[in-house]
Amino acid sequence: MSTDIQHLLLGLAAVVVLILLITKAKLHPFLALALSAIGLGLASGIGPGDTVTHFQDGFGDALKSVGPTIGLGTLLGGILLGSGGADRIATVFIGARPVKWIPTAITAAALLIGMPHLFDVSFVMLVPLVYAVAKRTGTHLLYVGLPMAAGLYISHGLLPPHPSPTLAVSAYDASTGLTILYGLIIGIPIAVLTGPVLTRYASRWFGPAPDLNKGPVPDAGPAPENQRRPASFTLALITVLLPPVLMLIGTIGTSATREGTAPYTVFEACDSPVLSLLVAVLFAFFALGVRSGFGLGQIQKMAAKGLGPVGGIVLILGAGGGLKAMLTATGIDKIISDYAVDWAIPPLVLAWLVAALLRICLGSATVATAAATGIVAPLVGAYPGLSPELLVLATASGAVMLSHVNDSGFWLFKEYFQLSVPQTFRTWTLMLSLQSLLSLGGVLLLSLFVGG
Repeated sequence: MSTDIQHLLLGLAAVVVLILLITKAKLHPFLALALSAIGLGLASGIGPGDTVTHFQDGFGDALKSVGPTIGLGTLLGGILLGSGGADRIATVFIGARPVKWIPTAITAAALLIGMPHLFDVSFVMLVPLVYAVAKRTGTHLLYVGLPMAAGLYISHGLLPPHPSPTLAVSAYDASTGLTILYGLIIGIPIAVLTGPVLTRYASRWFGPAPDLNKGPVPDAGPAPENQRRPASFTLALITVLLPPVLMLIGTIGTSATREGTAPYTVFEACDSPVLSLLVAVLFAFFALGVRSGFGLGQIQKMAAKGLGPVGGIVLILGAGGGLKAMLTATGIDKIISDYAVDWAIPPLVLAWLVAALLRICLGSATVATAAATGIVAPLVGAYPGLSPELLVLATASGAVMLSHVNDSGFWLFKEYFQLSVPQTFRTWTLMLSLQSLLSLGGVLLLSLFVGG
């Protein structure tokens, strides 16, 4: 057996071990990724000292770009949520519109609100609104809840600063601004198809209407006494749109100006996700926090509230970078690169397929992306005309495929909307599977125009 085949088999074995450690041994994904990566290094004969060094270097390389972006995005989402800005956006979008427009309105609102938030946080925050709208309009809970989830997951699955696409942007050295632009071009039509359109045709599978007076709906509690006025819809909308707009302006500006000039420097700063998010956080601090009458201590608390759950995600992303570094240290990435040019399967389809298989096995889009990028990253070098931004979207869209009982989001949707397991498969799983497949189709279509 050749050395190349042995290394490829060791890499495959590391992925299989990773899957088994998470699904069978029930280890935390961070620990499973670390054990798989270090085990691969030791089995390949790198040596204990060098193995740990490579893992640490990969861990640090992944987090030096991903960590600040996710952290600032979480702070921004915390202020938007705590100040009432997100609720204000949702309420204005819903308004007193006719019942037939409710799915479209809630999809649009969820897509916007989900951009700076982690999915779980946005979902739990919007559930009371879903119950309130369903009760007010006399509609089935899923008539409002399914399109809400569809809008949120488009943001979660395709758009930075969410963990999966942000990690892929870093791994493939892609442009964040272009990734957001392509993600919106693909994601907005898919949000319409899997939100209001799917809701209309899937309503026959909703089953009996849940009791709107029951269910695990969180109590928002009374507004703070020192909040003098509600959050401004306009300022809340600016807060959400500020980071992607700045990054898009930066991406376009840097390509249209000469490097070393003052305009290029300004556009380069706008193109930085860290600086764009930092500007948005500072804007939200004053426009949504101070302006609404919150004290500085309250604003700091609401900003930091979401940082707790991010800790585990950051460790997973770092360990995924460690696994990617181990694949490089063992030479597996070069072997993949050398063989990739002879494969019949297109690289974008391969990226989607690898991420989808890992998602189905592991249940977590973030973990699937973390593992898939290490396998797929060599394709960037093997195909010089390949758009790294489209590779990001192909990987990220594969990582949302076929959510089922090993995904926490599956149970979150089931419990909050009082569904049976079969109902959840017919709604939540169907919706995400369609999003994944349609996203792949969108990526392949867009690749005809921007390379791939």
